[in-house]
Amino acid sequence: MSIISALNWRYATKRMNGEKIPNDKMDSILDAISKAPSSFGLQPYSILVIENKELLSKIKPIAMMQPQITEASALLVFAAWDKLSEKQVDTFMQEIADTRKVTVDSLKELKGHITPLLKKSDSDNFMWHARQAYIALGVALVAAAEEGIDSTPMEGFDNAQLDELLQLKQKGLRSVVLMALGHRDAANDYLVKLKKVRRVKEKLFIKMQ
Repeated sequence: MSIISALNWRYATKRMNGEKIPNDKMDSILDAISKAPSSFGLQPYSILVIENKELLSKIKPIAMMQPQITEASALLVFAAWDKLSEKQVDTFMQEIADTRKVTVDSLKELKGHITPLLKKSDSDNFMWHARQAYIALGVALVAAAEEGIDSTPMEGFDNAQLDELLQLKQKGLRSVVLMALGHRDAANDYLVKLKKVRRVKEKLFIKMQ
């Protein structure tokens, strides 16, 4: 399936049938997410992969009783770092050095671009981290469609309650957005046969001269 065909096929699935996603397809989607771009390549977020039905049933009321939560094969929770620390920056520098077989000292210029962020407020940095997580979400949606797996991006949930349930504060994380993954229930999803509505390209794109 071409990427355009995959994007035409996908939609924000409202009902899923509970069928498990094959492991190879799930691994492919997660691998794509791991390769999503982020500012500096820092990836200031984690993605929780939840398949446990008991836990999903506890999340459902936190997420406005949306049926996809428990009907999905898996729920991804995109959680951004709640703050940026010097230790996190140093760890990132070491990871680059180890991967590229260079010295940490040779990365001073790159580190010099990142360290000013440490002077910003935690709230400002969290918003920056959250924006990076949304880039990963976009990659995840496309990757799922290419694998023929249905998905639903979800912002309709109580962040504070979910953070408490999943003990994200203890992990230095705050939930940002959810993504349900599974297979559409064509018999019960009212959206499945509706045409995709998008702005015409002439209005969406502004070509500057």
